[in-house]
Amino acid sequence: MDPDWLEFDPHPSKPTFRLPAGSVDAHCHVFGPGDRFPYAPERKYTPCDAGKDKLFALRDLLGFERNVVVQATCHGADNGAMVDALLASEGRARGVATVRSDVSDAELSELHAAGVRAVRFNYVRRLVDPEPDEYYHRIVERVAPLGWHVVLYFEAADLAERWNFFTSLETTVVVDHMGRPDVTKSVDGPQFAIFLRLMEEHENFWCKVTCPERLSVSGPPDYIDVVPFARRVVESFPTRVLWGTDWPHPNLKSDMPDDGKLVDFIPSISSSEEFQRKLLVDNPMRLYWEDELREQA
Repeated sequence: MDPDWLEFDPHPSKPTFRLPAGSVDAHCHVFGPGDRFPYAPERKYTPCDAGKDKLFALRDLLGFERNVVVQATCHGADNGAMVDALLASEGRARGVATVRSDVSDAELSELHAAGVRAVRFNYVRRLVDPEPDEYYHRIVERVAPLGWHVVLYFEAADLAERWNFFTSLETTVVVDHMGRPDVTKSVDGPQFAIFLRLMEEHENFWCKVTCPERLSVSGPPDYIDVVPFARRVVESFPTRVLWGTDWPHPNLKSDMPDDGKLVDFIPSISSSEEFQRKLLVDNPMRLYWEDELREQA
């Protein structure tokens, strides 16, 4: 583990906000354990171990029914730890994988059978070294026939530069953490306006209103500077938003959050029961468990 790494809160509080039945934690990770699932040689950080048993214990404590487990960059394109969590979940977890452009059809089939429904492209340079656009296009061509969507992780300053590539994607596209806006700027300012235009003009784009602890300058427990940004997205695009804990909160250097308090933050960004149900149940189920919904229909 890196010497400046902060471990997740081992004793999170029980939320006072009662989640709607069937709620999904739509953005979380598993790390290792490293002796079973070694970290990638090319990684930019070495985390603490945070395996599936701890994730599922947190799920039950907070009141979630399901998880979407996002492949962590510290594991590179070896999705073993994430797939292990999916298989152990008994259908209560779906996955977002990292794959290379030369991934085999057999590997994609195995990932799909395990519950993977998306691939993630990371553009945050302190975490990865991004590839040329053509590299990602080749991956999209491989995964689109499976019905997978694309998850994008980028910072606000990158959006204008990547606009043409991002908007060329014909799959459903989910943006992590609202594109990491600078919350010291106005929610009505030109930087966030670019992101809102992306969502308005391209109906295949979805957004995770996640990680106030990562975006906030004012800090916990209220993360008041993040609220207007998240509320604007939830109220403008209620059928295309998701929420998740981001447990175990990789690469935070201070103010490791209490996950129970993060759940209690939800009503401040999604004030009505109707919006809360869309955010926490209807939207993630439609995106990640569409096959199950079809069977129930």
